[in-house]
Amino acid sequence: MDDYRVVADELAADIEAGRLRPGDRLPPQRRFARDRGIAGSTAARVYGELIRRGLAVGEVGRGTFVRAARPAPEPALAEPGDARVNLELNFAVLPSQSAKLAYALEPLLRADVFTDALHPVGAAGTKAVREAAAGMLSRGSWTPDPATVLLTGNGRQGIAAAISAFVPLGERLAVEALTYPVVKALATRLGAELVPVETDADGLVPAALEAAHAAAPVRALYVQPTLHNPLGPTMSPTRRAELADTVRRLDLPVIEDGIYTFLRPDVEPLAALAPERTVFVDSLSKRVAPGLTAGFVVAPAAWTARLAGAVRSGGWGATRFAMEAATRWITGGALAEVETAKRADAAERAAILDERLAGFTVVGDPAAYHRWWELPEQWRAETFVAAAARHGIALSPAASFAVLPGHAPNAVRLAVSAPPKEILAAALDVLATLAAGSPDDTVPD
Repeated sequence: MDDYRVVADELAADIEAGRLRPGDRLPPQRRFARDRGIAGSTAARVYGELIRRGLAVGEVGRGTFVRAARPAPEPALAEPGDARVNLELNFAVLPSQSAKLAYALEPLLRADVFTDALHPVGAAGTKAVREAAAGMLSRGSWTPDPATVLLTGNGRQGIAAAISAFVPLGERLAVEALTYPVVKALATRLGAELVPVETDADGLVPAALEAAHAAAPVRALYVQPTLHNPLGPTMSPTRRAELADTVRRLDLPVIEDGIYTFLRPDVEPLAALAPERTVFVDSLSKRVAPGLTAGFVVAPAAWTARLAGAVRSGGWGATRFAMEAATRWITGGALAEVETAKRADAAERAAILDERLAGFTVVGDPAAYHRWWELPEQWRAETFVAAAARHGIALSPAASFAVLPGHAPNAVRLAVSAPPKEILAAALDVLATLAAGSPDDTVPD
């Protein structure tokens, strides 16, 4: 075994045993190398190995810190009980939606109809499914051609199929510098190299994309123009037009993640401005629920066969039952009712968040189910996540979204869709109290 891995194993054991605690700063690499009697390059590989294992995180200008481990279940908000407050993942399931969705499925459970739903379905699905999906995805002047709609098991599979279709093994995929963590995992599995592109308050910067492509060609761009995860902004029409011009000039395919677009029905997708270059991906995981999902991919007509082949070869196809269910939810109006209710729910939660975290730097689109919290100077993201976990509150540190290790800002993402509103308010009060204090105050005796 390489020497650097032996040293990394020793540090990992110290972390597991609690001798190194979440938030502890590791020595500078030069000092660590000197103390251990190893080369500076070996020390760098040790720290890199800890980051790769998820045991440490690097912060620009600050150093390398022990990462907050997944805490064992404990009483939420330090009150008796087994629940934890999940502000880490977004899965909005409204109390009223189950009855609406179940009622719409009753005809599907008749024996004759159910038998048809058990048959396989290809990437192209059926005409009825494609037409229903095209109507659901329409925004403003943009109405997808049903013939260009492809079906996958979920949105993640649609993204995977698009990456597989356009980014050969070892080639480069441009993404926002802070991006959806699943895309990082997909790129690793598919052998694509992620290229982080600068963003600002309006989203991805087209000039930065052009510079990255000039440095070494990228094969495609993955982007979230609407309710970006984790930062939250929705691109302005001007920025979208600039980005559309840039990808057209660079001849780049675009993979547009539209998972949160149902919360902003007033915004047209990038696909409306560059339809010949954009693969639009959406699903039911946020519109309905993670356990009841189906994926939809809208591709330029010239690319549908290529993408359909990627769906088939990757095993990312949809099930017919899920697509039949989705069609009935869409055409019967149940899905539209759930979407309307979720937009109202997101607005109510945004109001709670704004009230409870007033005075802190929390940014994002008020229509979103998530916000980006730039922490006070006395806190580091990993330390704050660990302190919140001791109160039974799960958060996502910025490092979870950073493409490059060591380039994570001092921030956390708040996902506010899951807890009941009164629990959400109480959790935010706890977090506000933590953030206003000192990390030293949170260390247990």
